[in-house]
Amino acid sequence: MTEPHVADSHDMIRVHGARENNLKDVSIEIPKRRLTVFTGVSGSGKSSLVFDTIAAESQRLINETYSAFLQGFMPNLARPEVDVLDGLTTAITVDQQRMGSDPRSTVGTATDANAMLRILFSRLGKPHIGPPGAYSFNVASVSASGGFTVDRGADKTKTEKVSFSRTGGMCTHCEGRGTVSDIDLTQLFDDSKSLSEDPFTIPTYTGDGWVVRVIAESGFFDKEKPIREYGKKERHDFLYREPTKVKINGVNLTYEGLIPKIQKTFLAKDRESMQPHIRAFVDRAVTFTECPDCDGTRLSELARSSKIGKVNIADACKMEIRDLAEWVRGIAEPSVAPLLAKLQHSLDSFVEIGLGYLSLDRASGTLSGGEAQRIKMIRHLGSSLTDVTYVFDEPTIGLHPHDIQRMNNLLLRLRDKGNTVLVVEHKPETIAIADHVVDLGPGAGTAGGTVCFEGTLEELRASDTVTGRHLGDRAALKDSVRKPTGTLAIRGATANNLQDVDVDIPLGVLCVVTGVAGSGKSSLVHGSIPAPEGVVSLDQTAIRGSRRSNPATYTGLLDPIRKAFAKANGVKPALFSANSEGACPTCNGAGVIYTDLAIMQSVATTCEECEGKRFDASVLEYHLGGRDISEVLAMSVAEAEEFFRAGEARIPAAHKIVERMADVGLGYLTLGQPLTTLSGGERQRLKLAVHMADKGGVYVLDEPTTGLHLADVEQLLGLLDRLVDSGKSVIVIEHHQAVMAHADWIIDLGPGAGHDGGRIVFEGTPADLVAERSTLTGEHLAAYVAG
Repeated sequence: MTEPHVADSHDMIRVHGARENNLKDVSIEIPKRRLTVFTGVSGSGKSSLVFDTIAAESQRLINETYSAFLQGFMPNLARPEVDVLDGLTTAITVDQQRMGSDPRSTVGTATDANAMLRILFSRLGKPHIGPPGAYSFNVASVSASGGFTVDRGADKTKTEKVSFSRTGGMCTHCEGRGTVSDIDLTQLFDDSKSLSEDPFTIPTYTGDGWVVRVIAESGFFDKEKPIREYGKKERHDFLYREPTKVKINGVNLTYEGLIPKIQKTFLAKDRESMQPHIRAFVDRAVTFTECPDCDGTRLSELARSSKIGKVNIADACKMEIRDLAEWVRGIAEPSVAPLLAKLQHSLDSFVEIGLGYLSLDRASGTLSGGEAQRIKMIRHLGSSLTDVTYVFDEPTIGLHPHDIQRMNNLLLRLRDKGNTVLVVEHKPETIAIADHVVDLGPGAGTAGGTVCFEGTLEELRASDTVTGRHLGDRAALKDSVRKPTGTLAIRGATANNLQDVDVDIPLGVLCVVTGVAGSGKSSLVHGSIPAPEGVVSLDQTAIRGSRRSNPATYTGLLDPIRKAFAKANGVKPALFSANSEGACPTCNGAGVIYTDLAIMQSVATTCEECEGKRFDASVLEYHLGGRDISEVLAMSVAEAEEFFRAGEARIPAAHKIVERMADVGLGYLTLGQPLTTLSGGERQRLKLAVHMADKGGVYVLDEPTTGLHLADVEQLLGLLDRLVDSGKSVIVIEHHQAVMAHADWIIDLGPGAGHDGGRIVFEGTPADLVAERSTLTGEHLAAYVAG
């Protein structure tokens, strides 16, 4: 018998002594060319092991193979906190990050589909109008001519005439955005006041600010005259004047009319990335309507005039991708055969992955986290690469139980090609297909970070870990459901794919809106529910935060704490902020000092002056309830709840906030932990804790189980019950069967996705849905309840 080749002995990824974030010296061996699922409660250290250790080191080692010149343009990645990492292969990560929400980004531009479609039209479109850029809504038509001087030495110069023109497909009216904004002037200023009376109601346009001073002292207006009495020229200068140089107090500045200024400062940004008070102003003052020149297609008339058969590029982008794939299949043109084959494969991948209901002109900012993640998978489906490590972060997010089977098949296909597939996941359906399961825990945060179990699914069921105990959990249907106290009527809803939907959403109960991915749930709830005062809406957008932000700053908890410290010690509140006057002067309140080594990774060392406490030594001499500010920020939420409840440190405002954080299951987090170290599920719950304080009678939650372990879901259901019992109405968009079973009322959309969906296929109690089994949701819920 021949000896096995030495090259075949590297069949494990070995991790020894991993200490990233909350990992406690983890050592583990992961089989290659197998599907390994990592599970454990939210915050137990799954992402720290898979993404921040294994995938991060693979990426760093690959970057090191490039020249120093190229590395200068790449992000500098630090080596993870780990003793040994052996047997790594190239890692491709497919995470949950939402796609960029730039108003110009669409499904087509975010993938290669639009680029290929533009080349196709530039070759086959009749009449021919130009190169691929002529069909792009991000390229403007430009023409210019002039002369430039060439210096030929020895006092010889020659002037050469040049002209330049480029044909672009951008609609000139809306500049390729598809919508035009109409601004309500009454929301900008009070026209009964003069400029000297502070007439503006625009955020940042305060009485003594530079923006207002430039307007008032520009010399174009009488400062004492009410705005409504302006003549025609004054009104034009006030609202629409082109940028003009003006001198104020000897300083050269630029004056510009109010409307173009607002368009540049407020409307150039995507709505989702605005600060809350700016977003509220934009929602109040601006209405976006479809561009009348291009009918919302973003393309110029010239670009729309060029057709293949009877279809122009705007029509092609508007089609559902499964219909577009059929249209492309019908084009028989040998001269572009390689392009057609590549485009065909790309579109078929959309259909295969369950996104055939999307269209290429769909704005990428409107995609859910699950849709964005699956779009990122598309480029890997037909890849010929093998022996690659694919790393997935909850690939079943946003998927109906019916769609999870399809995702499982894709994961198995990647494995069967000879790849290592690592999946962070909570859903039992995906844990069930694993070759190898790693369970982290036993708890979250400091109570987690150890490997509790490694082995097969059967062994996990028999183990006494939190995941093992909850794997067989089945939520029973309620014996009795609550009675509605009223209804929220939706009539004739037509947003996106909704087909003239009429529905009454019951109030005063827990109502779950469900249906397959793309059936119209978000369109119904976010796009059609009237938004009066009192509707608190929580979408899926992840909370952003730098390493300087923490749960205390994000929730507003730090404000009452600072005030209490200041009052108790007779000093200014700003002293108790590590981002303000109280910061350690050596590290500027960061707690660590970063040394930049150009192409090498930056080195972070704990500040010796403050020992990582972030505050100036003089600030730490002030106490409240026997603790200094750094000790308070080092407390866990559970400790802080006790601390702020009574005695000298009693702060009712702070106690309320930490109580809400404990309610959503974050009792183990420390108040000063950087937001960058929180897991996706923890961030989602932190956001929920903040919004629970909003004054509102109706809560709209979009997939609140995202990132939650089976054990955490029980706690979430308890929280939803408490909200309803306190007199609130809770509307939840959700696929998780435990939440459906727990509902008082279910609204099921479908029957399919895209133009096959958008209708109400069931309304009633979960028990009726299970009894009827008339929809896909009903079948899956019945199977779930039956175990």
